[in-house]
Amino acid sequence: MKEEFLLGNGAIALGLLEAGCQIMTSYPGTPSSEILPEVTRFAKAENLNTSIEWSVNEKVAFDNAFAAAISGKRAACCMKMVGLNVAADSFMSAAYIGNIGGLVIISCDDPGPHSSQTEQDSRMMARLGKVPVLDPGNPEEAREMIKTAFELSEEFQVPVLVRPAIRICHARQNIRYESLKSNLTKADFKKEPTRWASTPKFRFLQHKALNEKHIKISEKFNSLTPYNTHNLEKGKTYDLGVVAGGVPAFVIQDLFAEYEREDIPILKLGAPYPFPEKFADEFMDKCAKVIVVEETDTVIEYMLRDKSKTLGRLTGHVPMEGELVPEKIEAVLNKAMTDCSIEPLSADAMAQEAFGLVQTLELPIRKPTLCPGCPHRASFYSIRKAMPKAIYPSDIGCYTLGSNLGVVDTVLDMGAGITMASGFWNAYIQDDVKKPIVATMGDSTFFHSGTTALINAVYNDSRFVLVILDNYITAMTGMQPAITQDKRVDGRKGNAIELETIVKGCGVKYLKVVDPFDTKAMIKIVKDAAEYAYSDDGSIAVIIARHPCVIGFRDQAIPEKIPVKVTDDCNECGFCHTSFECPALYEDKENEKTEINHTLCVECGVCIDIRPQGAIVRA
Repeated sequence: MKEEFLLGNGAIALGLLEAGCQIMTSYPGTPSSEILPEVTRFAKAENLNTSIEWSVNEKVAFDNAFAAAISGKRAACCMKMVGLNVAADSFMSAAYIGNIGGLVIISCDDPGPHSSQTEQDSRMMARLGKVPVLDPGNPEEAREMIKTAFELSEEFQVPVLVRPAIRICHARQNIRYESLKSNLTKADFKKEPTRWASTPKFRFLQHKALNEKHIKISEKFNSLTPYNTHNLEKGKTYDLGVVAGGVPAFVIQDLFAEYEREDIPILKLGAPYPFPEKFADEFMDKCAKVIVVEETDTVIEYMLRDKSKTLGRLTGHVPMEGELVPEKIEAVLNKAMTDCSIEPLSADAMAQEAFGLVQTLELPIRKPTLCPGCPHRASFYSIRKAMPKAIYPSDIGCYTLGSNLGVVDTVLDMGAGITMASGFWNAYIQDDVKKPIVATMGDSTFFHSGTTALINAVYNDSRFVLVILDNYITAMTGMQPAITQDKRVDGRKGNAIELETIVKGCGVKYLKVVDPFDTKAMIKIVKDAAEYAYSDDGSIAVIIARHPCVIGFRDQAIPEKIPVKVTDDCNECGFCHTSFECPALYEDKENEKTEINHTLCVECGVCIDIRPQGAIVRA
């Protein structure tokens, strides 16, 4: 036996390979990003024949995995919950069509949200698509559920969704495992057009078959242990019971153990959909009231039939938003217990004292900011300097932090930097106003969902400046390789895609490439691009601001170190803090001037070009 203290995403990766997953695809997004790299690590260490792919977006990842599954192989794709939106069309259709080899979709939720646009609950999407769901409560259970998911998928020939939340993905647990072996199942796609290429008439029949599968899966979930369990005592009734799934179920078990409370039973639903009605009804019959504790929406609460007994979000007992951390869950339980005239859990005096002490520290609030030496900072400075009165639609990535610099006005979803720019242009030109617009988007996001947006904007004669921030890597989600480079996730050589070729292929006539560290040159190019875009015979102008990420390519990003210092000419005007916001520049209140934190400074030298009063110079 081997043993590792694994990240939850590592435990999920291990479960995939233990279950014989042969094809693994993904698009990175917190909290799911570490799953595919961990699959790569285990596969290399165990010399497994596993196909592993960072796909260009989540729909592509899903389709690749689906094709493998209908060829008879076990396949999986993973993403964060908003990534499931991107794959939704394929996700919904695949449930009707079904599969041969197991198909597992891992959609990692982010209640909080800690690093996402929404707090959406993947279980809701699964219910919409009629896809069975497993909802793990800790890393070990997530690992085991992956194996169950593959078995369930193959038994009923239906995709299965596993929904780990962020506290599963980023928790750690000691995991023991045996040596791994490759799954040697050969691809064998059997042509069956009425199924794989079905028309609406056959889709109707597939929907009917899917509904029949659901009835059988629900029956299986009624007795699926250890995922669906309760601790009712035979012949006993209760004033209050708890129904919970995922992480909250394990938190509640720990709380009741800590406070030595055995008077309140728990119904744990780790397999909540299709809903195990008989199992839930059996529990409800023994309880005068139940409190439903689940993240982040009301899947279980809606499914419970007797609403007169049910407490939860719909009755105001559980918050409608936010992560259910242990102290929130304790407060939820205390309220429900008090309302049912049951002695609440004892207040944890030590925890309350700790929270109080933290509040008295008056710790400074530090907003997230771009790294020292980040090329995006220089790009944003030049954009604002060149076009200070523009509208600035942007997108999902590190560069979203350009909002701190006043150069990001909108962030909707992946690819919306371009579509929002096009929409703003249409809104203003209808009033005969040529509104200046500068859209920003990262290279990975452009390939993910920017290309179709750009084609649409060119075709419809939208006018704006698009700055593609090319830092050679997918930085925000963990330094995954970009497809503009020739290295794949598992180290094999890839066929690098030239960004300029794709941009020109979208119909763009004006394209310039600039190093954003040369702020003077970039300011000039942005002005020139705007002049072209808004001229009578102009069109969309695209600038590729290209410079390697300072974290991913330290030597390439800063080939020449430029030590800097702040002279006595600094009058602490604040310009470098508000308009450049490099973390290495800080306010020395004692000397009433800006100083350099040389621990943080990467010596890129860009701050010399933005110096007010010429107060930043080479050291």
